[in-house]
Amino acid sequence: MKIEKIERDTCSYKNVSDRFYFSKQRKFDLQYFQLYTVRLSAMRQRIIDVAKKKWGKDIKIMELSDIKEGEDCVVIGILFRKMELQPSILKEIAQEEGVIPLPPHEKYTSTDDILYLEAQQQRIVLIGDIDVSSSITGSVVAVRGHEDSSGKFVVVNFSYCGLPYLPCPNIDACLVKEDRYLLLTSGLGIGDLSENCLLLQIVIDLVSGKLGNEHDQSIFKKVVRLIIAGNSLSKTTQDKESEKVAKYLQKRIQAKSVEAVKQLDDILMQLGSTIPVDVMPGEFDPTNQFLPQQPLHKCMFPKSLGHSTVQSVTNPYQSMIGGLRVLGTSGQNIDNIYQYSCFDNRLDILESTLLRGHISPTSPDTLSCYPFYTEDPFIIDHCPHIYFVGNQPKFETRLIEGNDKQKVLLVCVPPLEKTFTLVMVNLQNLSCFPLTLNTSLESNF
Repeated sequence: MKIEKIERDTCSYKNVSDRFYFSKQRKFDLQYFQLYTVRLSAMRQRIIDVAKKKWGKDIKIMELSDIKEGEDCVVIGILFRKMELQPSILKEIAQEEGVIPLPPHEKYTSTDDILYLEAQQQRIVLIGDIDVSSSITGSVVAVRGHEDSSGKFVVVNFSYCGLPYLPCPNIDACLVKEDRYLLLTSGLGIGDLSENCLLLQIVIDLVSGKLGNEHDQSIFKKVVRLIIAGNSLSKTTQDKESEKVAKYLQKRIQAKSVEAVKQLDDILMQLGSTIPVDVMPGEFDPTNQFLPQQPLHKCMFPKSLGHSTVQSVTNPYQSMIGGLRVLGTSGQNIDNIYQYSCFDNRLDILESTLLRGHISPTSPDTLSCYPFYTEDPFIIDHCPHIYFVGNQPKFETRLIEGNDKQKVLLVCVPPLEKTFTLVMVNLQNLSCFPLTLNTSLESNF
């Protein structure tokens, strides 16, 4: 039966990721301590307001240098978690000298970890009623308690920033009035020998309306945007792999990477002919490895970027779609916190970054980032309506609500190459569901 061409629904859109782009005057010879200073300074007043709301306007907020033994007060600073299992260059040098190397760990936390509060180039050990296991290095926190005779700060209570300000507290006024879908995917894994080419073609045909019954087509005509959240290329295409093989094999690896980029260009060209597409870089994609990752260079996509509907964006990435603020990353920040904390659930980690008001608190300590010295672009000033993370082990979602009527949809997007799953978000009511595909040309809504 002949399939009639469907007309795709549209939705307002604006890219608001300016803060994640590097300026022309980039400096890599700066120290990272300035980033912590900027972070604390930028978030200080916000967390002071939270502290006064929680413990009363008359509570004493003091500097570390002014606290006195036994005096109840609130101190604001940045958490630092000292972990003996954390890898370091000094340990690597020691290993080269014949010391038995430490075995690799999925997590670098232990019960012997020590928690510090740092502020104004001073630090103090935190003890008492604060959970070290869920503490994340780099988080700005307000702790209430007193200094004991040993010089440690005994915590009786603590508070993070909480959900940020939401410009549009009445979410019903922001939502579109009809069904409009945002399609999220990640981990296409192009270039892997085990890749499923048919799977990618199914995605293209479904989105373009060439596949499925009338019900499928009626849904996909309402998909207004597709976001690919990193790792479009497979890990096997990384240039780093060439350092581990003989020189005569390096050309094969480089050629494989080039072919993978060409294939990605072809896929984006087909998608861009039917739907707006945003391509975020990821851990295995050809761009800078430290955060924020800059857009994949346009010279790699001569075909697809000819379409005005295809754009290469940053990681992290933020946009306004249908009046809703959408914020997301390709997953490095969540993966890093998973390794350096006792969180086991990725959705809990995603929520924790939102409650701490920071996308990547472990940068630059354990996750590399650009040495910003005048601002910290990872601070979440405005609460997003949709907060997603790509390349996670499985699909998960949660709708959380704040004290000031904020509503945020959290979404963990799994890699397409491993799970055959995409994620659809209804912009009308923030409902979210997975779309699982298989090579028998069937879909599971």
